Amino acid sequence: MLITEKKKIDIFYKALLNREQSFVGIFYVGVKTTLVFCIATCRARKPKRENVEFYTTFKEALDHGYRPCKICKPTENTSKAPQQVEVAIKMVKNNPKEKVTDFVLRQHQISPEIVRRWFNKNYGMTFHAYQRMYRINNAFQELKNGKNTTATAFDTGYESLSGFGYTFKKLLGDSPQKSMNKNIILIDRLTTPLGPMFICATDKGVCLLEFVDRKMLETEFKDLQKRLDAKIILGENKHIKQAKNEITQYFDGSRKCFEVQLHTPGTSFQNLVWDTLKHIPYGETVTYQQQANKIDYPKAIRAVALANGFNKISILIPCHRVIGKDGKLMGYGGGIERKQWLINHELEHLNSF
Repeated sequence: MLITEKKKIDIFYKALLNREQSFVGIFYVGVKTTLVFCIATCRARKPKRENVEFYTTFKEALDHGYRPCKICKPTENTSKAPQQVEVAIKMVKNNPKEKVTDFVLRQHQISPEIVRRWFNKNYGMTFHAYQRMYRINNAFQELKNGKNTTATAFDTGYESLSGFGYTFKKLLGDSPQKSMNKNIILIDRLTTPLGPMFICATDKGVCLLEFVDRKMLETEFKDLQKRLDAKIILGENKHIKQAKNEITQYFDGSRKCFEVQLHTPGTSFQNLVWDTLKHIPYGETVTYQQQANKIDYPKAIRAVALANGFNKISILIPCHRVIGKDGKLMGYGGGIERKQWLINHELEHLNSF
């Protein structure tokens, strides 16, 4: 939302001049003379008051034609975990069997309140719920590899089999004994220059990569779980780790093609359409008509566009490279301005390889 209240604009402009950390994520300032937008702590020379306007989200700034500042990197630094939170997450990932309590956090000079607020805002859950998911995923993997339930329960830090069984069933939908043939979908979060994204993967590969503010994201999660007959649970596997590295390289301009394995549950027609998307060269665009011609369905333009819309793996399956026949940008779940940014990004780095 564009901020129009004069008193609030005065407060925000003063915070911008003073580079006040407490206002990071509270507002995004668009500079009319440069068409860039920044966060409160930006080190760039401060614009005049009459040359700025304030928004409540970075997506609104993007939608109004502003691009992220290269100095303060607003879409990354507002969603990136603070150092204390990053340390807490690292503690969980390095020792998934150990419970990181508030007391343990304080021993490491980490504020439990800061960690709690960040997780509630960015994951919609508490830090302790996040830990439970990681511990249960670790236990699930051990059980699948043949470890018995009792040893796994106590080794994972549970004081009773009943407590372990209750948590396991709550998160995965069934008891440990009945879950060995079930599939799970791991989900994690990453930051990008265009904002935070959720990434999901099975043992077969990445099955979802979407911006966290994408409309109908909850519906996509439900559809994915139904198609794969699997539960989504927090965690990380080799496919997620590889995808994170490749996406980082893509955004810093050093990667054209992706090598990470993908898992794309869908109809035969949808997979045919998605396969053509993967073969559109970096830095190039095609029309929906050209895409329909490529798969020998020249009259199925609407069906092709609909299948593109059902693509759950943005960027890795580059549906942002498809445009209207008149050259207009249309039909991108992450938002038209993000689509334009991605196209411009690829054109900028096309000849740098």
